[in-house]
Amino acid sequence: MIPRLLPAAALALAALATLGAPPASAPATAQASVDSVSFDAYLELLKARARAEGVREDTLDRMTAGLTPNPRVIALDNNQPGSATTRGYPPMSNYIATHVDAARIGGGRAVYGQHRDLLARIEAQYGVPGAIIVAIFGHETSYGRVKGDFDLARSLATLAWEGRRRELFAGEFVALMKIAERGYDRSQLVGSYAGAFGNPQFLPSVYLRLATDGDGDGRADIFTNRADTFASIANYFRDAGWRPGQPWGVRASVAPGFDAAAYRTRLVSPVCPRVHERLSRWMTVAEWRAAGVVAQGGLADDVMVAFFQPDGPGAPAWLLTGNYRAILEYNCSSYYALSVGLLADEIVN
Repeated sequence: MIPRLLPAAALALAALATLGAPPASAPATAQASVDSVSFDAYLELLKARARAEGVREDTLDRMTAGLTPNPRVIALDNNQPGSATTRGYPPMSNYIATHVDAARIGGGRAVYGQHRDLLARIEAQYGVPGAIIVAIFGHETSYGRVKGDFDLARSLATLAWEGRRRELFAGEFVALMKIAERGYDRSQLVGSYAGAFGNPQFLPSVYLRLATDGDGDGRADIFTNRADTFASIANYFRDAGWRPGQPWGVRASVAPGFDAAAYRTRLVSPVCPRVHERLSRWMTVAEWRAAGVVAQGGLADDVMVAFFQPDGPGAPAWLLTGNYRAILEYNCSSYYALSVGLLADEIVN
Protein backbone atom coordinates (compact mmCIF):
# COMPACT_ATOMS: atom_id res chain seq x y z
CA MET A 1 0.00 0.00 0.00
CA ILE A 2 1.41 3.40 -0.99
CA PRO A 3 0.50 6.07 1.59
CA ARG A 4 -1.16 9.22 0.29
CA LEU A 5 1.19 12.18 0.72
CA LEU A 6 0.15 15.33 2.50
CA PRO A 7 0.85 18.43 0.39
CA ALA A 8 3.69 19.64 2.60
CA ALA A 9 5.31 16.25 2.61
CA ALA A 10 4.96 15.98 -1.15
CA LEU A 11 6.71 19.34 -1.58
CA ALA A 12 9.51 18.24 0.73
CA LEU A 13 9.96 15.00 -1.15
CA ALA A 14 10.07 16.88 -4.42
CA ALA A 15 12.82 19.06 -2.99
CA LEU A 16 14.63 15.96 -1.81
CA ALA A 17 14.58 14.53 -5.32
CA THR A 18 16.36 17.63 -6.65
CA LEU A 19 19.39 17.04 -4.44
CA GLY A 20 21.87 15.32 -6.72
CA ALA A 21 24.81 13.17 -5.68
CA PRO A 22 28.10 15.04 -5.28
CA PRO A 23 31.01 14.81 -7.68
CA ALA A 24 33.39 12.01 -6.72
CA SER A 25 36.27 14.45 -6.26
CA ALA A 26 34.44 16.80 -3.89
CA PRO A 27 35.22 16.18 -0.21
CA ALA A 28 32.31 16.22 2.23
CA THR A 29 32.55 18.11 5.49
CA ALA A 30 30.46 18.38 8.63
CA GLN A 31 29.73 22.07 7.97
CA ALA A 32 27.94 21.91 4.64
CA SER A 33 27.30 19.19 2.12
CA VAL A 34 28.61 19.54 -1.41
CA ASP A 35 25.12 20.59 -2.44
CA SER A 36 25.27 23.52 0.01
CA VAL A 37 22.21 22.23 1.82
CA SER A 38 22.48 22.57 5.56
CA PHE A 39 22.21 19.41 7.62
CA ASP A 40 19.20 20.78 9.51
CA ALA A 41 17.36 21.54 6.27
CA TYR A 42 18.15 18.13 4.82
CA LEU A 43 17.04 16.43 8.04
CA GLU A 44 13.63 18.08 7.64
CA LEU A 45 13.38 16.51 4.18
CA LEU A 46 14.23 13.10 5.61
CA LYS A 47 11.61 13.54 8.32
CA ALA A 48 9.04 14.53 5.70
CA ARG A 49 9.81 11.38 3.75
CA ALA A 50 9.42 9.23 6.87
CA ARG A 51 6.23 11.06 7.79
CA ALA A 52 4.84 10.38 4.31
CA GLU A 53 5.55 6.67 4.85
CA GLY A 54 3.54 6.57 8.05
CA VAL A 55 6.07 7.27 10.80
CA ARG A 56 4.50 9.07 13.74
CA GLU A 57 5.60 12.53 14.82
CA ASP A 58 6.53 11.43 18.34
CA THR A 59 8.86 8.78 16.90
CA LEU A 60 10.54 11.34 14.66
CA ASP A 61 10.91 13.74 17.59
CA ARG A 62 12.65 11.25 19.89
CA MET A 63 14.85 9.82 17.13
CA THR A 64 16.09 13.18 15.80
CA ALA A 65 16.21 15.40 18.89
CA GLY A 66 19.51 17.27 18.91
CA LEU A 67 20.75 15.42 15.84
CA THR A 68 23.94 16.80 14.29
CA PRO A 69 26.19 15.50 11.51
CA ASN A 70 28.95 13.13 12.57
CA PRO A 71 32.32 14.07 10.99
CA ARG A 72 33.79 10.70 12.04
CA VAL A 73 31.18 8.87 9.97
CA ILE A 74 31.99 10.96 6.90
CA ALA A 75 35.71 10.34 7.35
CA LEU A 76 35.20 6.59 7.64
CA ASP A 77 32.92 6.52 4.60
CA ASN A 78 35.39 8.47 2.47
CA ASN A 79 38.32 6.28 3.44
CA GLN A 80 36.97 2.84 2.59
CA PRO A 81 39.51 0.71 0.70
CA GLY A 82 38.81 0.44 -3.01
CA SER A 83 38.50 -2.66 -5.13
CA ALA A 84 41.43 -4.54 -6.55
CA THR A 85 43.48 -2.91 -9.30
CA THR A 86 45.54 -4.31 -12.14
CA ARG A 87 48.20 -5.10 -9.55
CA GLY A 88 46.04 -7.98 -8.44
CA TYR A 89 44.47 -9.14 -5.21
CA PRO A 90 46.03 -9.60 -1.76
CA PRO A 91 46.77 -13.26 -0.94
CA MET A 92 43.74 -15.18 0.26
CA SER A 93 45.92 -17.23 2.61
CA ASN A 94 46.79 -14.17 4.71
CA TYR A 95 43.14 -13.25 5.16
CA ILE A 96 42.14 -16.81 6.05
CA ALA A 97 44.92 -17.02 8.64
CA THR A 98 43.56 -13.99 10.50
CA HIS A 99 39.82 -14.69 10.09
CA VAL A 100 39.68 -18.45 10.57
CA ASP A 101 41.93 -18.47 13.60
CA ALA A 102 41.89 -20.38 16.86
CA ALA A 103 39.82 -17.74 18.66
CA ARG A 104 37.02 -17.71 16.07
CA ILE A 105 37.05 -21.48 15.73
CA GLY A 106 36.96 -22.01 19.49
CA GLY A 107 34.27 -19.38 19.97
CA GLY A 108 32.18 -20.88 17.20
CA ARG A 109 32.42 -24.38 18.61
CA ALA A 110 31.34 -23.08 22.02
CA VAL A 111 28.30 -21.28 20.57
CA TYR A 112 27.41 -24.26 18.39
CA GLY A 113 27.64 -26.66 21.33
CA GLN A 114 25.59 -24.41 23.59
CA HIS A 115 22.77 -24.02 21.04
CA ARG A 116 22.94 -27.32 19.21
CA ASP A 117 19.24 -28.16 19.61
CA LEU A 118 18.11 -24.65 18.67
CA LEU A 119 20.32 -24.62 15.59
CA ALA A 120 19.05 -28.06 14.56
CA ARG A 121 15.47 -26.82 14.79
CA ILE A 122 16.25 -23.73 12.72
CA GLU A 123 18.14 -25.78 10.14
CA ALA A 124 15.14 -28.10 9.82
CA GLN A 125 12.87 -25.10 9.26
CA TYR A 126 15.04 -23.04 6.90
CA GLY A 127 17.42 -25.56 5.38
CA VAL A 128 20.51 -23.54 6.35
CA PRO A 129 23.21 -25.39 8.33
CA GLY A 130 23.73 -24.28 11.90
CA ALA A 131 27.47 -24.02 11.33
CA ILE A 132 26.96 -21.44 8.57
CA ILE A 133 24.68 -19.44 10.86
CA VAL A 134 27.24 -19.49 13.66
CA ALA A 135 30.08 -18.60 11.27
CA ILE A 136 28.18 -15.49 10.13
CA PHE A 137 27.55 -14.59 13.78
CA GLY A 138 31.27 -14.96 14.46
CA HIS A 139 32.42 -12.95 11.47
CA GLU A 140 29.96 -10.10 11.89
CA THR A 141 30.20 -9.42 15.62
CA SER A 142 32.66 -11.89 17.17
CA TYR A 143 29.70 -13.85 18.53
CA GLY A 144 27.90 -10.76 19.79
CA ARG A 145 30.83 -9.02 21.44
CA VAL A 146 31.49 -6.25 18.89
CA LYS A 147 28.31 -4.70 17.49
CA GLY A 148 29.23 -1.02 17.17
CA ASP A 149 28.21 1.99 19.22
CA PHE A 150 27.36 4.62 16.61
CA ASP A 151 23.97 6.32 16.98
CA LEU A 152 22.26 4.87 13.90
CA ALA A 153 19.93 7.82 13.38
CA ARG A 154 22.88 10.23 13.39
CA SER A 155 25.03 8.02 11.16
CA LEU A 156 22.36 7.40 8.53
CA ALA A 157 21.23 11.03 8.43
CA THR A 158 24.87 12.07 8.05
CA LEU A 159 25.56 9.64 5.22
CA ALA A 160 22.37 10.60 3.40
CA TRP A 161 23.18 14.30 3.74
CA GLU A 162 26.77 13.75 2.62
CA GLY A 163 25.30 12.55 -0.64
CA ARG A 164 27.78 10.00 -1.99
CA ARG A 165 25.14 7.27 -1.72
CA ARG A 166 22.21 9.48 -0.85
CA GLU A 167 19.24 7.38 -1.89
CA LEU A 168 20.61 4.27 -0.20
CA PHE A 169 21.09 5.95 3.15
CA ALA A 170 17.95 8.09 2.94
CA GLY A 171 15.98 4.88 2.53
CA GLU A 172 17.82 3.26 5.43
CA PHE A 173 17.09 6.27 7.63
CA VAL A 174 13.37 5.94 6.94
CA ALA A 175 13.56 2.19 7.58
CA LEU A 176 15.24 2.91 10.93
CA MET A 177 12.37 5.22 11.87
CA LYS A 178 9.96 2.36 11.14
CA ILE A 179 11.95 0.07 13.42
CA ALA A 180 11.81 2.69 16.14
CA GLU A 181 8.02 2.66 15.73
CA ARG A 182 8.07 -0.91 17.06
CA GLY A 183 9.13 0.27 20.49
CA TYR A 184 12.92 0.37 20.26
CA ASP A 185 14.64 3.20 22.10
CA ARG A 186 17.15 5.39 20.32
CA SER A 187 19.77 4.29 22.85
CA GLN A 188 19.26 0.70 21.70
CA LEU A 189 19.48 1.53 18.00
CA VAL A 190 23.25 1.69 17.75
CA GLY A 191 25.64 -0.15 15.46
CA SER A 192 28.27 0.34 12.79
CA TYR A 193 29.03 3.74 11.31
CA ALA A 194 27.32 2.64 8.06
CA GLY A 195 24.05 1.69 9.71
CA ALA A 196 24.32 -2.09 10.27
CA PHE A 197 23.26 -3.30 13.70
CA GLY A 198 22.56 -6.23 15.97
CA ASN A 199 24.19 -9.63 16.13
CA PRO A 200 23.91 -10.26 12.37
CA GLN A 201 24.65 -6.62 11.42
CA PHE A 202 21.52 -6.10 9.35
CA LEU A 203 20.79 -2.78 7.70
CA PRO A 204 17.41 -1.37 8.76
CA SER A 205 15.74 -2.27 5.46
CA VAL A 206 17.01 -5.85 5.78
CA TYR A 207 15.68 -6.02 9.31
CA LEU A 208 12.23 -4.94 8.16
CA ARG A 209 12.26 -7.52 5.36
CA LEU A 210 13.91 -10.54 6.92
CA ALA A 211 14.34 -10.29 10.70
CA THR A 212 12.49 -13.21 12.27
CA ASP A 213 11.01 -14.17 15.63
CA GLY A 214 12.85 -17.36 16.46
CA ASP A 215 11.35 -18.15 19.84
CA GLY A 216 7.69 -17.22 19.43
CA ASP A 217 7.62 -14.21 21.74
CA GLY A 218 6.27 -11.93 19.01
CA ARG A 219 9.41 -9.84 18.62
CA ALA A 220 12.45 -10.16 16.33
CA ASP A 221 15.18 -9.10 18.73
CA ILE A 222 18.51 -9.40 16.90
CA PHE A 223 20.28 -7.40 19.61
CA THR A 224 20.45 -9.93 22.42
CA ASN A 225 18.17 -12.85 21.55
CA ARG A 226 20.12 -15.68 19.93
CA ALA A 227 17.05 -17.58 18.75
CA ASP A 228 15.91 -14.49 16.85
CA THR A 229 19.46 -13.86 15.63
CA PHE A 230 19.91 -17.38 14.28
CA ALA A 231 16.47 -17.51 12.68
CA SER A 232 17.03 -14.13 11.04
CA ILE A 233 20.37 -15.18 9.54
CA ALA A 234 18.78 -18.41 8.30
CA ASN A 235 15.90 -16.48 6.78
CA TYR A 236 18.38 -14.21 5.01
CA PHE A 237 20.11 -17.20 3.43
CA ARG A 238 16.86 -18.87 2.45
CA ASP A 239 15.84 -15.64 0.76
CA ALA A 240 19.24 -15.55 -1.00
CA GLY A 241 18.59 -18.99 -2.50
CA TRP A 242 20.42 -21.38 -0.19
CA ARG A 243 20.01 -24.97 -1.38
CA PRO A 244 19.43 -27.40 1.52
CA GLY A 245 21.60 -30.47 1.68
CA GLN A 246 24.42 -29.00 -0.38
CA PRO A 247 27.73 -27.69 0.96
CA TRP A 248 29.03 -24.22 0.13
CA GLY A 249 31.99 -25.86 -1.59
CA VAL A 250 34.69 -28.49 -1.17
CA ARG A 251 38.44 -28.62 -1.52
CA ALA A 252 39.64 -29.82 -4.90
CA SER A 253 42.76 -31.53 -6.18
CA VAL A 254 44.16 -30.19 -9.43
CA ALA A 255 46.00 -32.26 -12.01
CA PRO A 256 49.52 -31.13 -13.03
CA GLY A 257 49.43 -28.79 -15.99
CA PHE A 258 45.80 -27.78 -15.49
CA ASP A 259 45.19 -24.43 -17.21
CA ALA A 260 42.69 -22.46 -15.14
CA ALA A 261 42.72 -19.59 -17.64
CA ALA A 262 41.05 -21.84 -20.19
CA TYR A 263 37.97 -22.03 -17.96
CA ARG A 264 37.57 -18.36 -17.09
CA THR A 265 34.00 -17.10 -17.06
CA ARG A 266 32.77 -15.05 -19.97
CA LEU A 267 29.89 -13.62 -17.98
CA VAL A 268 29.91 -10.14 -16.49
CA SER A 269 27.99 -9.89 -13.24
CA PRO A 270 25.79 -6.79 -12.83
CA VAL A 271 26.77 -6.64 -9.15
CA CYS A 272 30.25 -7.00 -7.65
CA PRO A 273 31.81 -7.88 -11.03
CA ARG A 274 35.38 -7.98 -9.66
CA VAL A 275 34.30 -10.71 -7.23
CA HIS A 276 32.50 -12.89 -9.75
CA GLU A 277 35.12 -12.54 -12.46
CA ARG A 278 37.54 -14.47 -10.25
CA LEU A 279 35.34 -17.56 -10.43
CA SER A 280 35.51 -19.90 -13.41
CA ARG A 281 32.64 -20.84 -15.67
CA TRP A 282 30.09 -23.17 -14.05
CA MET A 283 30.31 -26.86 -14.96
CA THR A 284 29.19 -30.12 -13.39
CA VAL A 285 31.38 -32.00 -10.93
CA ALA A 286 31.78 -34.72 -13.57
CA GLU A 287 32.91 -32.21 -16.19
CA TRP A 288 35.52 -30.77 -13.82
CA ARG A 289 36.81 -34.23 -13.03
CA ALA A 290 37.29 -34.89 -16.72
CA ALA A 291 39.19 -31.60 -16.94
CA GLY A 292 41.53 -32.63 -14.12
CA VAL A 293 39.86 -31.05 -11.07
CA VAL A 294 38.56 -33.57 -8.53
CA ALA A 295 36.21 -32.70 -5.64
CA GLN A 296 37.49 -33.86 -2.25
CA GLY A 297 34.02 -34.06 -0.73
CA GLY A 298 30.52 -35.37 -1.17
CA LEU A 299 29.15 -33.74 -4.30
CA ALA A 300 27.01 -35.53 -6.83
CA ASP A 301 28.34 -35.64 -10.39
CA ASP A 302 25.51 -33.45 -11.72
CA VAL A 303 25.99 -30.56 -9.26
CA MET A 304 27.01 -27.33 -10.95
CA VAL A 305 30.17 -25.84 -9.42
CA ALA A 306 32.77 -23.17 -10.14
CA PHE A 307 36.53 -23.59 -9.78
CA PHE A 308 38.35 -21.14 -7.48
CA GLN A 309 42.10 -21.09 -6.85
CA PRO A 310 42.58 -17.54 -5.53
CA ASP A 311 46.31 -17.69 -4.87
CA GLY A 312 47.22 -19.32 -8.16
CA PRO A 313 48.72 -22.65 -9.27
CA GLY A 314 50.01 -24.83 -6.46
CA ALA A 315 47.85 -23.08 -3.85
CA PRO A 316 44.63 -24.50 -2.32
CA ALA A 317 41.69 -24.80 -4.71
CA TRP A 318 37.97 -25.26 -4.24
CA LEU A 319 34.88 -26.24 -6.20
CA LEU A 320 32.10 -23.86 -5.15
CA THR A 321 28.37 -24.52 -5.28
CA GLY A 322 25.51 -22.07 -5.65
CA ASN A 323 25.48 -21.78 -1.87
CA TYR A 324 28.78 -19.92 -2.05
CA ARG A 325 26.95 -17.29 -4.07
CA ALA A 326 24.36 -17.11 -1.30
CA ILE A 327 27.17 -16.22 1.13
CA LEU A 328 28.27 -13.52 -1.31
CA GLU A 329 24.78 -12.04 -0.99
CA TYR A 330 25.57 -11.37 2.66
CA ASN A 331 28.88 -9.68 1.86
CA CYS A 332 30.09 -9.51 -1.72
CA SER A 333 33.71 -10.38 -1.03
CA SER A 334 35.51 -13.59 -1.94
CA TYR A 335 37.66 -13.17 1.16
CA TYR A 336 34.58 -12.96 3.36
CA ALA A 337 32.62 -15.76 1.68
CA LEU A 338 35.48 -18.26 1.64
CA SER A 339 36.41 -17.54 5.25
CA VAL A 340 32.79 -17.99 6.35
CA GLY A 341 32.62 -21.36 4.62
CA LEU A 342 35.94 -22.51 6.05
CA LEU A 343 35.04 -21.32 9.55
CA ALA A 344 31.74 -23.20 9.37
CA ASP A 345 33.60 -26.36 8.42
CA GLU A 346 36.02 -25.96 11.32
CA ILE A 347 33.18 -25.39 13.78
CA VAL A 348 31.66 -28.82 13.11
CA ASN A 349 34.72 -30.82 12.07
